[in-house]
Amino acid sequence: MINLGKLHDYKHVFGFFAQQLTYPEKLDFHPSVMEESLGSADPAYESIRTYWTTMHEYSMEQIEELYVQTFDFQAKSTLYMTYYKFEDGRERGQMLARLKETYEMFGLGIEGSELSDYLPLMCEFLYAANWQGREKEAAESLGLMMAVMEDGTYHLLKALEKYKSPYRYLIQGLRETFKACVHREAAAHEHD
Repeated sequence: MINLGKLHDYKHVFGFFAQQLTYPEKLDFHPSVMEESLGSADPAYESIRTYWTTMHEYSMEQIEELYVQTFDFQAKSTLYMTYYKFEDGRERGQMLARLKETYEMFGLGIEGSELSDYLPLMCEFLYAANWQGREKEAAESLGLMMAVMEDGTYHLLKALEKYKSPYRYLIQGLRETFKACVHREAAAHEHD
């Protein structure tokens, strides 16, 4: 079950993930970006530090090429999170509609033709959405969104590891942040 308090605590980190998972721009790699986005207490800190150090070994042109080769030309490393499970089946359309409803429920529309399962968009939503005071709706809707992201990033991480892509550290950090936002069932039942 999702811990909305922890999710709120890590909103800033989801903003960093959204920025890093969109097409790269020079300002995205300014040294202050990581310093302002993450602290050493964040669960993703070590993974992100490895990602950050590795990416700074590349030129901007190489980073752009790496991004396109990784996310635009490899079906196994797509940023569309429901594709891994449903590909282009009818079930995917239903899940996309449910995710879009979540955005709309919290007053955020999807501009343009972007699909609701696009990982940078989902991270941006978690960064920008205000669910405080609407915890009941948020628990179910954000729980679904986090489940889709967790499932999709599992497959994405496996592909990135196979390709030895530096983006694997970014996705690993994202997954570590997910884990920090989930109530531990075992701990909740320790005293039963």
